[in-house]
Amino acid sequence: MPSTMSRKVEQSRRLQQRAESMIPGGVNSPVRAFRAVGGDPPFIVRGKGSHIWDADENEFIDYIGSWGPLILGHAEPSVLDSILAAACNGTSFGASTPSEADLAELVLSAFPHMQKVRFVSSGTEATMSAIRLARAYTKRKYIVKFEGCYHGHADALLVKAGSGVATLGIPGSAGVPEEFIQFTVALPFNDVQAVEHAFHKFKHQIACVIVEPVVGNMGCVPAADDYLVALRLITERERSVLIFDEVMTGFRLAFGGAQELYNIRPDLTTMGKIIGGGLPVGAYGGPSEIMDLVAPLGPMYQAGTLSGNPLAMAAGIATLKQLRDRKQEIYPRLEALSGKLVDGVAAAAKEAGVEFCHNRVGSMFTWFFAQGPVTDWDSAAKSNTEAFGKFFRTMLDSGIYLPPSQYEAAFLGAAHTEQDVEQTIAAAKQALRR
Repeated sequence: MPSTMSRKVEQSRRLQQRAESMIPGGVNSPVRAFRAVGGDPPFIVRGKGSHIWDADENEFIDYIGSWGPLILGHAEPSVLDSILAAACNGTSFGASTPSEADLAELVLSAFPHMQKVRFVSSGTEATMSAIRLARAYTKRKYIVKFEGCYHGHADALLVKAGSGVATLGIPGSAGVPEEFIQFTVALPFNDVQAVEHAFHKFKHQIACVIVEPVVGNMGCVPAADDYLVALRLITERERSVLIFDEVMTGFRLAFGGAQELYNIRPDLTTMGKIIGGGLPVGAYGGPSEIMDLVAPLGPMYQAGTLSGNPLAMAAGIATLKQLRDRKQEIYPRLEALSGKLVDGVAAAAKEAGVEFCHNRVGSMFTWFFAQGPVTDWDSAAKSNTEAFGKFFRTMLDSGIYLPPSQYEAAFLGAAHTEQDVEQTIAAAKQALRR
């Protein structure tokens, strides 16, 4: 089991120094550098179920799960078997394979508004393509996004983007010309009047509204009551496309994602993470009327050498089949166990007199070192990130692996156990007393 003693870091530190000589910051995604929390990032060498091990043989209970995809846990046997079987026939062909339609059928079965889906290789590609498609469909230029929502690193979307941008304190991103974002309107999340005002100001000019139905990139922040309903009504009235970015929430909050949970149908949906079972993947889909504009049927061009990669398709099929066949078991258990974990740590904070609040929807959650409530980017930004960093480091030394940023959601999966949760709450009690 994870140790309650300070962890060893010598091998991970050596690997980090080696990586820094060849890779910017030693990482291929910024949050991995631990700049926001301090300390030495572990170099992970293996995982099994809900646990991972680093190069120094420290063992951790993992609440990142590759940032959401591994809802079934690390090295899940049926997923591994499917990947290995696919790999024995070849890793990539740049041509169509039967598995693409197999995964498409599973995805479409879970999302009633979707009649067609296109696979890509990342969530960034999915959102970028969906926005291009919305512009092609409406013949309009402006897009609406929300402060603190991260939809990938496409130029037009790196405006008040939360996630790693917020973690590093970067105002947008260098290298993005103002001309590229002049048609992006960034509004406060959970503010219906701001949306109404934007549609009044840019009348008949807004192509789409893109939103995370449960935000995961300023920490976990759910939509207020009827907020998503209001977005649906406004976009229908204004003949604008409503895009749900379900890269994070798809197949996690329910088999049919947040739109099943809240019973709201968007026009387009973007997905990633879980649909690839831990391998690189993304997708966007919607009704045929819109999707038939995508090349080769229509004039909206999008392509990718590794789109529909057979290994990712195999991993996704194995994952979604398990979620479909076991959904009456998996999702209620995720709800109960996540509630026990989040409430248990919150109770420990209250007992320790630490300023603390929490948000949770299903198995997505965040503990904020803030008075709360956290309902948008402005309230999330009031969090005490120094206190979070201390908590994070103490939990890591106790064998609990949390997202290394106050502004990233954590995830619980089907492989987590009651013992994992109890051990995590016990470690949090000690950390919060300090």
